[in-house]
Amino acid sequence: MKLTAFATSLALAGLSHSVTATQAVDQHTYANLNDVISTHLHLDLDVDFADKQLEGFVEHTLEWKNSKARTLVLDTRDLEVDKVMYQGRDGKWHKASFTLAKRDDVKGAKLTIRFKEQAKKARVYYNSLPQASGLQWLTPIQTASKTHPFMYSQSQAIHARSWIPVQDTPAMRVTYSARINTPKDVRAVMSADNSGALIKDGDYWFDMPQAIPPYLIAIGAGNLEYKEMSHQTAIFAEPQILDASVAEFNDTQTMINKTNAMYGEYAWGRYDLLMLPPSFPFGGMENPRLSFITPTVVAGDKSLVNLIAHELAHSWSGNLVTNATWEDLWLNEGFTSYVENRIMEEVFGRERAVMEQALDAAGLRALLKTIAAPDTRLNLKLNGRDPDDAFSSVPYTKGQLFLIYLEEQFGREKFDVFVKEYFKTYAFKSLTTAEFVEYLKVNLLEKYPGVVSLDKAKEWIFEPGLPSDAPNPTSDAFEKVDAHTQAWLTGKQDLSSLPTDSWTVHEWLHFINNLPRDLAPAKMTELDKAFNLTQSTNAERAFAWYMLAVGNGYEAIYPALDKHLTGIGRRKLIVPLYKALVKHGKRDWAYKVYQNARPGYHPLAQGTIDAIFE
Repeated sequence: MKLTAFATSLALAGLSHSVTATQAVDQHTYANLNDVISTHLHLDLDVDFADKQLEGFVEHTLEWKNSKARTLVLDTRDLEVDKVMYQGRDGKWHKASFTLAKRDDVKGAKLTIRFKEQAKKARVYYNSLPQASGLQWLTPIQTASKTHPFMYSQSQAIHARSWIPVQDTPAMRVTYSARINTPKDVRAVMSADNSGALIKDGDYWFDMPQAIPPYLIAIGAGNLEYKEMSHQTAIFAEPQILDASVAEFNDTQTMINKTNAMYGEYAWGRYDLLMLPPSFPFGGMENPRLSFITPTVVAGDKSLVNLIAHELAHSWSGNLVTNATWEDLWLNEGFTSYVENRIMEEVFGRERAVMEQALDAAGLRALLKTIAAPDTRLNLKLNGRDPDDAFSSVPYTKGQLFLIYLEEQFGREKFDVFVKEYFKTYAFKSLTTAEFVEYLKVNLLEKYPGVVSLDKAKEWIFEPGLPSDAPNPTSDAFEKVDAHTQAWLTGKQDLSSLPTDSWTVHEWLHFINNLPRDLAPAKMTELDKAFNLTQSTNAERAFAWYMLAVGNGYEAIYPALDKHLTGIGRRKLIVPLYKALVKHGKRDWAYKVYQNARPGYHPLAQGTIDAIFE
């Protein structure tokens, strides 16, 4: 696709490989970025389904920052390294010495490579192991088609190092290319230009011309077909879900167009979607040019497409402008949640956008009562913990509410200009929270004095909980649902007279989530009989109902709950259920289900749920 002038300038900016001056604060990498950085990676890998490994080499093109340095330090986790070669000033390849240190539980194993001179390029020959935390290997029976194996990556936050020896920090950016070999009847795709994957032949070439942080390097391989939705968007999916996905997400081009108008032209060329097997542990992953999407959002009525808006929004906030460390995650996710909601408003209307705000805000307020106060700050302090611990609704929804607060205080027109300029200023760069605070102070707070103080902004970012004047989004639609709920609970209205035929999924979720947590069994039976909630085909609605039913001891759900827990691996829709089952005396039943379901879960989900049963 031919890019507009603005998008072209951003794409060219993406070819640079500057490293933020704050990289030293990233506690989750061994990389010696002050000495040397990778500017380009080339991967040459075989996808070995039999041994559940990627095997081959990665070639780093090196830019030396320290004239005295002769050492390259890379991050790895559970990789077997065979040898390292380097290209010297003579243009020839030489063997390099290397040391692979003992594995750290969080950071993995430090790979130290020593050269006799400052190498131009370095090749690490290696293979991943079946337990790689960033890869999932599925047998044919675990896929939708039941005919071909499937493999996919999940590199965020620090899992790229489990399948590539790399400087695994969002403080740096790198372009990449790849040659991927698979069985001839398996198609490979990557977070790159996928035009080389349209012919299924087992030999695939990829190029990613814009510089991205390593956590956005991604790969998938399976029985994938391809279907375009527009001149800029398409779906890769197993045949069984391809047409349904196209029908569900055919508003994607409209979302792109609306976001272009608000925040500047999309800078990545194409925006395609890869539909993953149900075991994918997240809703979606914003891998550039190819977002990875859970099939649990294919509801048949576009009720859950805000997830697509979220992953698309990352093309500006996260992929284009990136958090420098995982303690700054809210810069990615708070901005993305805000932009996502603005996209939904533009495409589906203000009423739906406000309902989604209200649902998310209610969920955040409930969460804040259950987690440690320090973890409710936007600028989180991990103190050596795994950065996966940063992924709660705090960086997402508290960050979104902070931006909504600023929009309300300054007015949308002024705030939109600020956000658009922020994206343009930091395009293809990483920044810390401290750098954002300074940018906010100069370009918004001081530009329009007397509206929001710096102290107020710092309260939002650095203090726990929510400020007393935080926005509390409410929806007239939800107020009507609450009135019907109370009328039913007090016997003034029958379920048959509730206007549920016109309810959106958001109204359903509000209804279920706000029912009494000690609802009588007879009332639970009445609800289920009226609305068949136990057999709901909407994954979000089923999850809300199961959470209520587990707490209330409603036994009729358990056959369907077994199927739910075994059939999907999205952490949001299974982890709270396992916790609730253990809490409410169903530990043995839950453990038995988990032992059956565990082989089909991603390693990230396995690790989270294993801890529940320890």
